[in-house]
Amino acid sequence: MWYYWLTNFFGDHLFIDKAKINVAAGRGGNGYIGFYRAKYVPDGGPDGGDGGNGGSVVFVAETGLNNLVDFRYKKMFAAANGGNGEGGNRAGKGGADAVVRVPVGTVIRSAANGRVIADMNRPGEPRVIAKGGRGGRGNQHFAKPTRQAPKFAEDGRPGQAFELELELKLIADAGIIGLPNAGKSTLLSMVTNAKPKIADYQFTTLSPNLGVVRGNWGSDFVLADIPGLIEGASDGRGLGHEFLRHIERTKVLVHVVDASLAEPTEAIETINRELSRYNPGLLSRPQIIAANKTDLPDAVNNLNAIEKFCAQNNFKLFAISAATNTGLSELMRGVADTLLNYPESINFEEIFEENPEPVAADEKITVGKDSPHVFRVEGPGVERILGYTNMENEKGFAFFQRYMREKGVIARLEELGIEEGDTVNVYELQFEYYP
Repeated sequence: MWYYWLTNFFGDHLFIDKAKINVAAGRGGNGYIGFYRAKYVPDGGPDGGDGGNGGSVVFVAETGLNNLVDFRYKKMFAAANGGNGEGGNRAGKGGADAVVRVPVGTVIRSAANGRVIADMNRPGEPRVIAKGGRGGRGNQHFAKPTRQAPKFAEDGRPGQAFELELELKLIADAGIIGLPNAGKSTLLSMVTNAKPKIADYQFTTLSPNLGVVRGNWGSDFVLADIPGLIEGASDGRGLGHEFLRHIERTKVLVHVVDASLAEPTEAIETINRELSRYNPGLLSRPQIIAANKTDLPDAVNNLNAIEKFCAQNNFKLFAISAATNTGLSELMRGVADTLLNYPESINFEEIFEENPEPVAADEKITVGKDSPHVFRVEGPGVERILGYTNMENEKGFAFFQRYMREKGVIARLEELGIEEGDTVNVYELQFEYYP
């Protein structure tokens, strides 16, 4: 005998499906400036170790979570910094990652531009959202035949930091929709221990209910009750605009209609208009009509009109009475059969902006022309090399000039028309250009 079981995931807990948080990856540790010293080894050479990489902020989607309420108060998630390098070529310890666990179906957007960074639609799959900074190289890396005792090392690079917007879109195989008072809550109460909260506005349930239906066809499916849909929901009326997003993640729509209404087909069309205005693609999903309250005489009289309407629109129809537990097994079996022929993929978010790799600091060099004979060079790479280069020392200045040429700065200045004797401003330093 066919049976089913529906578990309520939310209960009486506060349901939150939007949150704004900040994440910061760890900074890389600084490279070490050191030289090997031992008895009878006067010139042991540089042995400064590298700094450890900073920890990253990693998001993981978990099926056991179904709410963003954990982010209501905790707004900052930061990974650990990398340790500094040490002498003896000892590298610094890498910073620990910060792991942020979110419900499956959470969409992560950049708060700065609203673009999608990640769609956490696969359980257990980790996604690095903010990457830790690279550790700086110790002075051992800068030794050359012409520079055997470098007295500088790299600083660690900062990790990425973002303000993020989290939005939960429930992932369900089937979603129950319909006007308030259609009998959705009664239907749920017959198959679950859920006690939906009721709002003052047209008796609309306050939060979605999500559960698992089990049956004898060999596969389970997830069923979600999507509350708050009324005429004008796509424009923000009632609570529908808060929950329409959850319908996007459902494969099959179970449309509950009060068959005892004077115009039940108009009730169906009202909801479908709102779906179309919110996302026209929703109407391409398989839709099953559950004509409820068939224990009432008016509902029985309307069934012929509903059948004709469903045939014209290619909707499957099931006559049910949630109050008397009539037709519920047939309805659940119909949903399961529809899902068996439905593709696995459902409508996930398009990733507009994959998490970018940090651009190497040396590549961020800006060369500009402020006036006919005054030029400007800026960038983290240039600023960093000034920090560990002795510009008053002839060898140090020669090293700086070689760096500027290797990074294409000199070539760019020549493209801008620099001439002998022109001024080049590099932060607080000024140089006269001599080719």
